[in-house]
Amino acid sequence: MSYFENIRTFVRVYELGSMSAAARDQRISPAVASSRISQLENHLNVRLFQRTTRSLNATEQGQIFYEGAQRVIEAVEDAEAAISDVTSNPRGTLYIAAPLGVGRRYIAPLLPAFKKEYPLVDVRLRLSDRRIDVTQEGLDVAFFLGTPEDSNLKIRKIADCERLLCASPDYIRARGLPTNGAELVGQKHDCLILRFPGATEFQWQLQTPEGTKRYAISGPFETDDGDVLTNWALEGQGIVLKPHFEVAHHLAEGRLVPVATETPPLPVQLGLLYAHRRHQDPKSRLFIDFMAERVKALFQENQDSSRDT
Repeated sequence: MSYFENIRTFVRVYELGSMSAAARDQRISPAVASSRISQLENHLNVRLFQRTTRSLNATEQGQIFYEGAQRVIEAVEDAEAAISDVTSNPRGTLYIAAPLGVGRRYIAPLLPAFKKEYPLVDVRLRLSDRRIDVTQEGLDVAFFLGTPEDSNLKIRKIADCERLLCASPDYIRARGLPTNGAELVGQKHDCLILRFPGATEFQWQLQTPEGTKRYAISGPFETDDGDVLTNWALEGQGIVLKPHFEVAHHLAEGRLVPVATETPPLPVQLGLLYAHRRHQDPKSRLFIDFMAERVKALFQENQDSSRDT
């Protein structure tokens, strides 16, 4: 098993490009990760990485070994998954990611019920509004809002998510009420922008009578945390583009008001991403089935109730 763990550590170091990042991913110390790589190099009698104080790069031998090592890990995980299918006793740890709003409102509250039903499965939940690389970050399942770009992953749709532009009454009194995207840009309204490496939210796609158009908005504040954007909007700092479920209670109580309603944002998809596998890990499959149906029901219930208010 120690040799297999050395291989697993090597694969994560290769994929993450960092000894310390791989160590955090595997919940071991950097010293242990470095020792495992050294043991592997001694066994193979080759140098797998070129190390300096500032960088770590795979050698040619390391690149060759990675291809085979990846297949070894997948074969072992497939075998374990097949056995778990037979025993019907899923166990182990699931690594899950979700956007902040979805994770806090829908995913986290359901995890205790999943744990109660499958007591031998532990869950590690990461919440972030940035784009997640499922493979690179060693995740089993990732919830998403939007349109995934990675065609190598499987997608399970949960629901369509309506979005809107909104601002506080104080902002509207100070700056006026834009009715469409052209006024939003032409009147230089302060837009609160969700932005992270690779994000495109600084151009809002809005629906117009002529079709979908992109509007190059700007504003004084940017962040990669959607809830921070909501708080700024509540404080009168600008206009925010939000999924309806995240601001429904603020709209119902009048703390936020829809704006630019003639050109609403496109809806986005709420769904799950997971890797293609010949034998999908039973605990992943059970988690996906468990969460998808319950999140869909909660999401629909909240949308219906928000329309009634």
